[in-house]
Amino acid sequence: MTDTVVIALPYFLADAGKVASFLGAEVAEFTPEIFPEAFRSRKRIVALMSMGIVVRKIAPLIRDKWTDPAVVVISPDFRYAVPVLGGHHGANDLVKELTGLGLIPVITTATESRGRDSVESVADRTGTDVINRDSTRSVNAALLERDLPIHSIGGPSMVIAGPDVSILVRRGTYSIGIGCRKGTGEEEIKQAVLSALSENGISISDVFIYATTDKKLHETGLVAAVGALSGNLIFLDDETINAQTGTGPSRASKIGLLGVAAPCALATSRYKELIMEKKVYGRVTVAIAR
Repeated sequence: MTDTVVIALPYFLADAGKVASFLGAEVAEFTPEIFPEAFRSRKRIVALMSMGIVVRKIAPLIRDKWTDPAVVVISPDFRYAVPVLGGHHGANDLVKELTGLGLIPVITTATESRGRDSVESVADRTGTDVINRDSTRSVNAALLERDLPIHSIGGPSMVIAGPDVSILVRRGTYSIGIGCRKGTGEEEIKQAVLSALSENGISISDVFIYATTDKKLHETGLVAAVGALSGNLIFLDDETINAQTGTGPSRASKIGLLGVAAPCALATSRYKELIMEKKVYGRVTVAIAR
């Protein structure tokens, strides 16, 4: 199964075949169930039919722009390719790709329609992911008016940034939440993380972020351990941690937190799914999310 499907009404299946051949995609004839199925299993959806049909069918399925598939409509006259969903998340790139079939791209995202960069396009170009995704609203709005600096910082290091600063880190699948007792050393923390990854069959290279509470800013052992793992460590404020759901009880409630390891992993994850609930390794607690 490819990550792209071309869905068409019966009258447009011949054109759908051309598109599928060009994209290396599969063709599916329109049925009432086809869009829910495609949302579950595909990253890119191309639809040959009226935009009204597509909008009505996908509206109940839309959840999160970071995880929803990119959806593009090709007009029935086979002239225009229009991103309907996920412009910054693959749809704009898809319509540009379709110009190879002579289709005219109709791009409506503010930054790209004006020839400006967006946070998402920079992330895609640099092979990184955006950690604090809410920041993209204000940063992309600012990019409409002016160029913004991009600061590349090597590590190990720490970055303290405001809510209107987008933080991009190397692309990966998993986020690791870490809690530790005061004064825990580098080696103990590193071994706890390595044990958790090994138990779940996860490679270090598949981890894109390590996260903890900002109450651990002065834990040099934690900073050194993540540095030794060649990782990126982010410190989360109380509000971000306590906004998470789906975690169990924690002793961190004594310091006003929902928890540390599990909510920190969830807060920085892409799909908000815990792969490993918090697990204690001596004086270290580790949780894994994706």
